[in-house]
Amino acid sequence: MLRPRGGAGDGELDDELRRDRLLAGLTLIAGLGLLIALPFALQAGSEFFLPLTAALVIAIALVPVLEWLERHRLPPPAAALICVLLFLIAANVALASIVVPAWGWAQMLPERIDQIQRNISPLIDFYSNLQHFVNKLIRNVASAPPVPETSLSMAQPPRSLFDLFTTSAPSALLEMFFAILIIFFFLSGWTRLRRKAITSRSSFDGAMATARVIQDVVDDTSAYIGTITVINISLGLIVAGALGAIGMPTPLMWGGIVALLNYIPYLGPIFAAFLIAVGGLMTFTDLWWALLPAAVMVGAHLIEANVITPTIVGHRLTINPILILISLSFWGWVWGTPGALLAVPLLIIIQTVMEAAGSPDIAGFLFEHGTLVHDPHREENNLSSSSHYSG
Repeated sequence: MLRPRGGAGDGELDDELRRDRLLAGLTLIAGLGLLIALPFALQAGSEFFLPLTAALVIAIALVPVLEWLERHRLPPPAAALICVLLFLIAANVALASIVVPAWGWAQMLPERIDQIQRNISPLIDFYSNLQHFVNKLIRNVASAPPVPETSLSMAQPPRSLFDLFTTSAPSALLEMFFAILIIFFFLSGWTRLRRKAITSRSSFDGAMATARVIQDVVDDTSAYIGTITVINISLGLIVAGALGAIGMPTPLMWGGIVALLNYIPYLGPIFAAFLIAVGGLMTFTDLWWALLPAAVMVGAHLIEANVITPTIVGHRLTINPILILISLSFWGWVWGTPGALLAVPLLIIIQTVMEAAGSPDIAGFLFEHGTLVHDPHREENNLSSSSHYSG
């Protein structure tokens, strides 16, 4: 005996599909609202979200070091403490080598305005159509009120993280302390947290998928940050050596600036070249010799970006340049320069998680399947139920 289509079973199936589609539509609307509100919430709560995000990225990058120490029989708290101390030592060295000399250059800038004007006067004559704009800019800079001598002599740059900690505002102190605590507790509980995340899955496939996602996030993030750090330090040392050879003062500071800004794709090297050009104009009296330090930095960066980095990093961590620009613009808008430094690591983490989770089938849940994620088994069941005949 055959039951024709369009019976009571089909009506219940249609009601279920409509209900699922309505719930999925409401979920999408709520998700879009959250997505639109998220950047404004991150921007407004930067005092909390920025140190938290930076600490998590740094902690994920330090996980391989933590695991290596744990394999050598160190307990997790001791291994986490060593990782935090290594990070603080590296940050202290960077601060001492960059901030202290840069403070001296900033103090010299008002005194070197005339020399910069003399150096760039041939360029002004050559580009006569820009002369009015440049002269106006120079007059504005030269007419700025001079910085009092007492303030320059009294203000001292921080020479270590301890000095920075003791001279910062209370909110900055809390943010630094909060970030350090996050790194320590994240690393000390990493092994237990990962085991709990895997064992809490209800199926073996779910546990394996969770383990794979966690491992991919750690591997990709730590590999990128570790590799780029080595490349940037090497680039900074090469630039520092070249600048020292041509007589540029404080070459290690300039190398540190190049290494730090090279973490920001595209825009960072441009800004580093601009700063080095200003430093060259402040140091040398001949225009072409003054621009040589910036030319050295640009040449070294072009070799690094087009030969060294693609060869070392390879295709495993290749990211779409459009996605890099979008991430750089977004996080730079939300958190400024710290956000730009975190843009690529955050993009790697988000991209890794999204690849493991799969792409949502938006068109499917709107027009056909009624769910956010494409499910072939559900589709087969729906097709078989809608064309079912019983005998």
